[in-house]
Amino acid sequence: MDSAALYLRWIAPRIAEALLDTPAVLLAGPRQAGKTTLVRQFTGQGFRYLTLDDELTLLSAREDPTGMIRSLDRAVIDEIQRAPQLLLAIKASIDEDRRPGRFLLTGSANPMTLPTVADSLAGRMETLSLLPLAQGEIEGGATNWVDAAFGGALPEVKMFALGDELVGRVLRGGYPEAIARNSPRRRVAWTRQYIDAIIQRDVQDIAGIERLEQLPRFLRALAQTAGQMCNYSQLGGQIGLDGKTASRYVGVFEQMHLLKRIAPWARNQLSRMVKTPKLQFIDSGLLATLMDLGEERVTRDRARFGHVLESFVFGELLKHMTWANGDYQLMYYRDADKVEVDFVIEDTVGDLVGVEVKASATVQKSDLRGLRKLAGLAGDRFRMGVLLYDGKETLPLGKGLWAAPLSSLWGVDVP
Repeated sequence: MDSAALYLRWIAPRIAEALLDTPAVLLAGPRQAGKTTLVRQFTGQGFRYLTLDDELTLLSAREDPTGMIRSLDRAVIDEIQRAPQLLLAIKASIDEDRRPGRFLLTGSANPMTLPTVADSLAGRMETLSLLPLAQGEIEGGATNWVDAAFGGALPEVKMFALGDELVGRVLRGGYPEAIARNSPRRRVAWTRQYIDAIIQRDVQDIAGIERLEQLPRFLRALAQTAGQMCNYSQLGGQIGLDGKTASRYVGVFEQMHLLKRIAPWARNQLSRMVKTPKLQFIDSGLLATLMDLGEERVTRDRARFGHVLESFVFGELLKHMTWANGDYQLMYYRDADKVEVDFVIEDTVGDLVGVEVKASATVQKSDLRGLRKLAGLAGDRFRMGVLLYDGKETLPLGKGLWAAPLSSLWGVDVP
C-alpha cells in the first residue's frame, strides 16, 4: 500500500474548495510528500490523470502542448514543472472556457517562479502547498497551532513525546516513505537516495545546471548553516563557487521545496528587505541525514541537535500555515545586540506571535530575553510569546509569555 495513503491530509478540503471557483489549482511541494496520492483521489470526479514522469506523456507535452491540452476536458497533471510550456497552453484553454475546476496540477519544483508563467496565470490559478507530513497528520490531530496561538489559547496536549521519543520524531522527519522505514539506518538510506534522485532528475528541469556534482556537496554545506544567516560568498567558497552562483543554487533548492529563506522581522518594512535572511530546511529528517546526525550522536552533540530541532519546529509551523484559517508570514528576529527570537509569525494586520525553541526540559529566565524584547518592540501588536520546550507543562511566564511543550504542535484534539 502507498505509505502516503495512510494519512488524512489537512490541505485536502482546501483543494476541493478551490476547485469549486477557480479554473486551475496547483498543488506545490517536494517530491515524495504525498502529492500524487492526494490528487489521485480527485480522479473519480471526472478528471483524467496524466503524469509527466511518463516519458511518452512528457514528449507529447513538450512537442505539442496545445494539442495535449485541447484533448482534455478536466485533468489532473502530475509534475507540471517538467513541461512548463503546458501552463501557457492551459492559460489559453482557460481563456476559452472559464469553468472552475478544470485543471488540478502538481509541481515538485515551483514553476510559478518563471515570470511569464506567473503573469499569464494570474487570476486563473490558485497555488496550494503540500509539504511532508505534519506530526498532527501522523497522529490524526485536527487543531491548527498557529490559528490557536493567534486566538490566545494554545492547544491542549493529548499526546506527549519527551526525551528520546522527541529526538526520534525530529530525526525521522515527515516524508511518508521515510516514516514507513522500520529503522533509522533504513530511513537514512532512503533519504540519501532521495536527495541523489531529485538532483539528477529535477534540477535539470528547472535550472539546467551543468555541474551537478557540485550540488550534493553544496547542499551538505548548507546543512551546516541551517538556522543561520546566509553568507553566499562564504558558503560557496567552501566548494569553489562564487557568491552569485551559490545564491543561484540556494534558489534552486528553494524552488524544489527543500529549504526556505526566511526574512527578518522589523517594524520598518524597508529594514526587512535590506537585512540578511536565514536559511531553514523544511524537513528535519532530511537535514539530520545531511548533517550525519543520528540518535547516538545527539547525546554527544546537543548543540547540533538544537539546530535540527529548530528546523523541525520551522517545518511544523510552515505546514500549519498552509491550511490555517488566517494568512500568516513566518520570519525571525535579531538585533544589533544579538538578541534573537527563533520565529516571528505575523498576520495580515501586523499582529505577532513569537516562538522560541529550547531543546532541554528546563526553562530559565534568560531564555525569555528575546521574546521580551520582541514584545516591547511590537507593543499592542504582540499577541503571544511561546517558549517551546521538552516538557509537559503549559505555564504563564509573565505578560503574554508562555512555556509550552513541543508536543503542543501535534498533541491536540482528535476529530
